[in-house]
Amino acid sequence: MVKPVYNLPDSNTDDATAMRHWLDTLTQHYPGEEHAQIARACEALARYRGDHRIETGETQVRHVLSTADILAGLRMDYETLVAALLNGCLNQTGLTEAQMQEQFGHNVAHMVGDLARIGQIANVNAIIAAKDQPQHEENLRRLLLGIAEDVRVVLVVLAERVHLMRAIKDLEPERRTKIARDTQRVYAPLANRLGIWQIKWELEDLSLRYLQPDEYKRIAKLIAERREEREQYIATVMQTLREAFEQAGIKAEITGRPKHIYSIWKKMRRKGVDIAEIFDLRAVRIMVETVADCYAALGLVHGLWRHIPKEFDDYIATPKGNMYRSLHTAVIGPEDKSLEVQIRTYEMHRHSEFGVAAHWAYKEAKGHDAEFQRRLVWMRNWLELKNESDDSSDFLERFKAEFEPVHIYVLTPQAKVIELPRGATALDFAYAIHSEVGNRCRGARVNERIVPLNQALNSGDTVEILTQKNAVPSRDWLSPHHGYLTTARARNRVRQWFKQQNLEHDLHEGRIALEREIARLGIVEKPHPDDLAPKFNFKRGEDLLAAIGRGDLAVGQVARQVGEPKAEEPKDSEPKIKAPPKHKTTQSSSAVVVEGVDDLMTQMAQCCKPVPYDEIVGFVTRGRGVTIHRRSCSNIRHLPTDEAERLIQVRWADQPAKVAYPVDLLVIAGDRKGLLRDISSTFSDADIDVIGVNTHSERSTDTASMRFTAEIQDVGQLDRLIAKLQQIPEVLEVRRSY
Repeated sequence: MVKPVYNLPDSNTDDATAMRHWLDTLTQHYPGEEHAQIARACEALARYRGDHRIETGETQVRHVLSTADILAGLRMDYETLVAALLNGCLNQTGLTEAQMQEQFGHNVAHMVGDLARIGQIANVNAIIAAKDQPQHEENLRRLLLGIAEDVRVVLVVLAERVHLMRAIKDLEPERRTKIARDTQRVYAPLANRLGIWQIKWELEDLSLRYLQPDEYKRIAKLIAERREEREQYIATVMQTLREAFEQAGIKAEITGRPKHIYSIWKKMRRKGVDIAEIFDLRAVRIMVETVADCYAALGLVHGLWRHIPKEFDDYIATPKGNMYRSLHTAVIGPEDKSLEVQIRTYEMHRHSEFGVAAHWAYKEAKGHDAEFQRRLVWMRNWLELKNESDDSSDFLERFKAEFEPVHIYVLTPQAKVIELPRGATALDFAYAIHSEVGNRCRGARVNERIVPLNQALNSGDTVEILTQKNAVPSRDWLSPHHGYLTTARARNRVRQWFKQQNLEHDLHEGRIALEREIARLGIVEKPHPDDLAPKFNFKRGEDLLAAIGRGDLAVGQVARQVGEPKAEEPKDSEPKIKAPPKHKTTQSSSAVVVEGVDDLMTQMAQCCKPVPYDEIVGFVTRGRGVTIHRRSCSNIRHLPTDEAERLIQVRWADQPAKVAYPVDLLVIAGDRKGLLRDISSTFSDADIDVIGVNTHSERSTDTASMRFTAEIQDVGQLDRLIAKLQQIPEVLEVRRSY
């Protein structure tokens, strides 16, 4: 059974007394000014929220104190405790973020602001179809992480959820079930991914207690011993192992835990077995330095206790499909109780916890998202670091600067979570909902305020699209200068709409162009367009001809597929890369104009490589003139306050002919013969020089990643090139790389 422990007096004690008692328990771990800041936060809590009660019936003060106490038990820093205490005090009570920042510092004010945004969406009921529910829950987890730039915000949310689950027993059954279901599906997996096991198991057990009360009680009785007794058993086993390893001269780190009720229930259901056949109700993990030590440790364990037949797995000799490696064995331990033992090296443990074999990935069987996984790894690294050192602020700042999420998560008015790339606009959101919603879009309301269609969205925003029945897309939406669309999906939907409006004209032009090119090449047997269409990923010949007529597909590329087939080039051959004429590439000062200054030396930043007519800004360097960056460049967005004063306004000058700028492009495609040749032909047909290529094939997924550095004259030419590259068969993604 779950037995919560607080450093607070019983619920009959008034809030002021409980607060003083709790502050007295913190003096050992939060001395001096840290304790004084926590005490000031308690005073603010009592002043602003002292008369407020929450749905469980307890006061806001008691609820927040309990949350902060859970965080204190995790040995979180004082800023996290202060943010937890001030949660709910912002704006609603007249306390502004500026006032909070002045009293408690920037970090606390920022965390409380994020907590307020999370609080607005955490309890919203979404109307989601059953088949879409898993993805919605996954997006909701990502939304919480997307809003929380500081990992400590997520810890406050999880601690608050733990206390809420402890306090909901007297709520209406329907409301209690709703909270428990959200906890099981959203918050417990989030705690799991962050590696906060003590929160994870309690959230899972409490969820099961309210969702499956009969099963919970049955398993609790079957265990036939209290959790405290099981923990004491594990402690005894660990001490025995430490003594045995010390005598054997093997350096090892030994940890252990009793299996919690939810995990037992889940394994019984998955395996269809009785609890008597669950051998890991009690488990220890042994970490050693080398593989040889793993097998030596296995022999030592089997020497201490009798091995259970058929309960041994060697994932070192035969790793799992996700490259998880470890030795698993089960023995009859002291008092004739079954005991599971896992043995692995430190490197294997790091891989299982932080690599592609991350525990949550194969337990939850979710799709792999490299960027999301990387962000989680850094969050977990920070959690590990804060236990080792009090000074983890530098690591946290680096995390916030380098691992800004690549996606945002916004909500529909019905509270469905939609994933979009960072920088996506309200119009991108409209097309993410449905093509027809985007085509008929004439306005957007974000958080109940009318905003421009090209306004960038933030995680946690609630977006409502305003439509008109007879509205149609505007060609301005495709212009990169206006910034209406940032996602390839939305741009393709707009292009598709315009394609349909001019279909007959495009068919006529495409047919004439293809016939002319076939005649020029002297090909006698003219192919039927339906026969050529599958080679370019089109279903019908008319689609192929229309693509040629629109200019989306180079007629030369199609004509080369006609007649006798040419021998395939070797798969790893590289395109002929022309050395660019020196006069063509420019870094000259005439490329941009610095507002109010003449004859000032400028140069293009290599970090973001701007091209006309990206939105740009100038940075005054020391002794090297002005460096031109894109406004979206991460180096510009994360400039320190004192450095930001060196930013100046610049604009593109009228460009002379034949001026080109280097741009990096990333192409991801299914690996096949002739892929590099087809991409090279697209560059050649567009009369664009390639000055650098780097390719990599991933055998496990049968995909190829190719990075090209090409010379581009302006953003319009770049967009046309990307559109043509996306038409190549097997190409999955084309995007600008920074």
